[in-house]
Amino acid sequence: MSLRQVVVVGGSIAALTAVEMLRMEEFDGRITVLSDEEVPPYTRVPLSKGVLAGTESIDDIVLAPLSDDVDLRLRTPATALDIEAQVVHTPAGPVRYDGLVIATGARARRLGGPDQVERVLRSHDDCVRLRDDLAAASSVIIVGGGFLGMEVASTARALGKDVTVVDLAPPLDRLLGTVVGGRVRSVATQAGVRIVVTDGGVRLLGAPTPTGVELVDGTHLEADLVVSAVGDVPNVEWLAGSGVQLHGGVVVDHHCRVAPNVVAAGDVTVMSQGNGDLTRSPHWTNAVDQARAAIRALLHGDEAAPYRPSQYCWTEQFGLDVKLVGDLDPQGEPTVLDGSLEQGSALLAWPDATAPRTVIALNHHTPPAKLKRLLRPTAQARA
Repeated sequence: MSLRQVVVVGGSIAALTAVEMLRMEEFDGRITVLSDEEVPPYTRVPLSKGVLAGTESIDDIVLAPLSDDVDLRLRTPATALDIEAQVVHTPAGPVRYDGLVIATGARARRLGGPDQVERVLRSHDDCVRLRDDLAAASSVIIVGGGFLGMEVASTARALGKDVTVVDLAPPLDRLLGTVVGGRVRSVATQAGVRIVVTDGGVRLLGAPTPTGVELVDGTHLEADLVVSAVGDVPNVEWLAGSGVQLHGGVVVDHHCRVAPNVVAAGDVTVMSQGNGDLTRSPHWTNAVDQARAAIRALLHGDEAAPYRPSQYCWTEQFGLDVKLVGDLDPQGEPTVLDGSLEQGSALLAWPDATAPRTVIALNHHTPPAKLKRLLRPTAQARA
């Protein structure tokens, strides 16, 4: 191995996995991790659940500590990259590398103006602020009905808050399809969540802290607290002018490579699907798997196996555990492989059982590895 000094930029699960993978692949050189956060790498999964509810703390979600031979520099954001000189610039000075891992993740997308203090949920700091505000609120509006928005809604209702979810389409349909999405919404509404679907965007009302939203038809909705859960934005600004190809994220090849001796992994990346389209997969499993593939490519080049997305994601909300493998937004009626929706536990496949492109386990005990094996071979090859 010719690399002796690898720099990992980011404090995400992708960054931590990259460090672990370097050592697993017997890299014995220097590893430096640059993170702009105040705390060591942690898992974000409980932020919308136990941490937001106040039943878990940062100590509960911090990942396995890095070994003493890893130089972890907190509060040290990357500000620029010079590929020719192999230098990452930071406020504390330049950091040289001969191997670089870009794992800067993404930040919450915001709807409000510069005069508004918008509540979002992406980092631990976001969660602490939102948790304190939620504790003082009796009502909350959540703009965005994806996994995150509905998980926040679930936690807020469990805390006894009056909850309204506003979205451009019925929540979760674009992810889980109308059958499972409808089932989750039914459970949510039974739990007391109000769902509002609007034909256009919304405008946050109130400053500095928003206390309502205006729909495109002029309708005003008010609450003590407004939370935006409308997606994320890859953290790529520090790469401007570096020569790294950016197109809605850091463009990587199928080995997760960006440039000679530079790889990227996690939510910051976009990858070609073979037809020219570039797509993101901002899920925990993708971040972990991609980081492993990126390190193998960094150390072994073309000899490393290409990255194949696992197409797996999950959500827990309103007492429901939903696991999905394959294509998002399955269309039509599913084939029931086991259980039933009426019984509250089902294993479902689309379009049929012989060649499924999507499999969803709803409150079903099937483990993720078995779900992945149920996908038809052509779907796995396409991934």
